[in-house]
Amino acid sequence: MKASFFYGYKALVRNLCAHVGLRPYRRPDALVKLLRLHDVHVVLDVGANAGQFGRRIRSMGYRKSIVSFEPLEHAFRKLAANTAMIPQWCAVHLALGDVDETRSINVAGNSQSSSFLDMLPQHVSAAPKSAYVGAEIVNVRRLDGIFGDYCRPHDRCFLKIDVQGFEEAVLRGAERSLERCMGLQLELSVLPLYRGGLMLPEMLTKLADLGFALMDLQPGFSDPHTHELLQIDGTFFRHASNSTK
Repeated sequence: MKASFFYGYKALVRNLCAHVGLRPYRRPDALVKLLRLHDVHVVLDVGANAGQFGRRIRSMGYRKSIVSFEPLEHAFRKLAANTAMIPQWCAVHLALGDVDETRSINVAGNSQSSSFLDMLPQHVSAAPKSAYVGAEIVNVRRLDGIFGDYCRPHDRCFLKIDVQGFEEAVLRGAERSLERCMGLQLELSVLPLYRGGLMLPEMLTKLADLGFALMDLQPGFSDPHTHELLQIDGTFFRHASNSTK
């Protein structure tokens, strides 16, 4: 309770500073420049954890709508504290997938590596603190079923997916919603980390078939012992000829 109180207090102070423009400003990276170029109105932040992604793009100047989805109770409490009083930033206590259901999710020791899928030994070896420590029952919804709750008919949207191997299911549940998305960002696995997750070549092919072109790659997760790259963050946008008008 004490730790939760101080976290909420720090979040409140941080949000008040941001509200009056005192948060340090960072130079925009490639993603924020692309959000501006494609005139994105709404960022759908799937697998938000405590809101790290939203804080990063806001610190670089993105000021339009963010909708952050996080299923885990503890992480969502942090997300709610971090988004309180921030204009146009909404926290939603849900997981996204391809079926509307209630199901068990594996909870990782570091929270951010939690997944519906089984974690493979290579992941645990590279990051021992990511090992599963329990499970939690969460609500899952298809993006297609709730898209209209957060995006207006003419909004240009961007979909960020950070769901630890569950990306394909999120995409299957967003077939209609993707038609309204100018771009998306997700983790691409160079080596198998979660049982059943799509690998880098398969995901690139899938996204190309959906009309998205690769715009940027950033190193993500590496093995600290071997320095082998395990995961990268890929940013994709539609070609101008395929963009929603």
